[in-house]
Amino acid sequence: MSFDKVQADRLAVKIRKNILRAIASEGKGHIGGSLSIADTFAVLYSGVAKVDPADPGKADRDFVVMSKGHCGPAMYAVLAAKGFFPEEALDTLNKGNTILPSHTDRLKTPGVDISTGSLGQGASLAAGAALADKLDGKTSYIYMILGDGELDEGQVWESALFAAHHKLDHLITFVDVNGKQLDGPTDQVCCLGSIEDKFRAFGYHVVSVQNGNDTGQIYQAIQEAKAVKDKPSVILLHTVKGAGIRYYEEMANCHSTEVKKENLPDFYQELDRRLKEKEEA
Repeated sequence: MSFDKVQADRLAVKIRKNILRAIASEGKGHIGGSLSIADTFAVLYSGVAKVDPADPGKADRDFVVMSKGHCGPAMYAVLAAKGFFPEEALDTLNKGNTILPSHTDRLKTPGVDISTGSLGQGASLAAGAALADKLDGKTSYIYMILGDGELDEGQVWESALFAAHHKLDHLITFVDVNGKQLDGPTDQVCCLGSIEDKFRAFGYHVVSVQNGNDTGQIYQAIQEAKAVKDKPSVILLHTVKGAGIRYYEEMANCHSTEVKKENLPDFYQELDRRLKEKEEA
């Protein structure tokens, strides 16, 4: 497939606007990790992931698994942008009878294939889905997104052993390495050391993306991962938590915090200005 970086960057802006809109409707939420992963969603939903808004349950679709399910607003943002459901639903985030609960739920939201939220469980479910596809002879991909704080969970590493043992080369894992988690910097809460070395030791092909908020670098990393056979791949995205909005980028801990409706116009203008500067550079 051909990749249009300009269109992906524009989609990333739309995703960020939708994230802000959704969380502002609630008043606060998991803004930092949602913004940091927006560029990855922009790449996946710019033609990389085989999905169809008109038929979300299509048998041969790819799965996109948001293992860090508390950042569901990022997934909802791209699904709304791509027409899986009306954008007006974003204003119902985490409210009664919503299709957009605080954590992703496959029974509620069109386009969500695996329910997640308890950290680490998405990794096991994604590996199981990848094995099921392999046994069925399917060529679909499972794209799974982890947070770096989520790597504290032992279940993540159990699933990594499983995926490497079964040579699940159609499982591509992303780790949002933004360096922060709920209780503070990841190095202070539970230092992970070299994430690259850990995944290599578990039998993974490792791709490190130094600017994990650059759509072009993300796309190239996915192409490299797809070329690898007989082992799963992990793409380590070195991102900025709160990426796209300076107020959140500079906040000591924006894991979960306020998003005020009255600030949305300024945030939207900042996103548009940054996009224009990027396109004119």
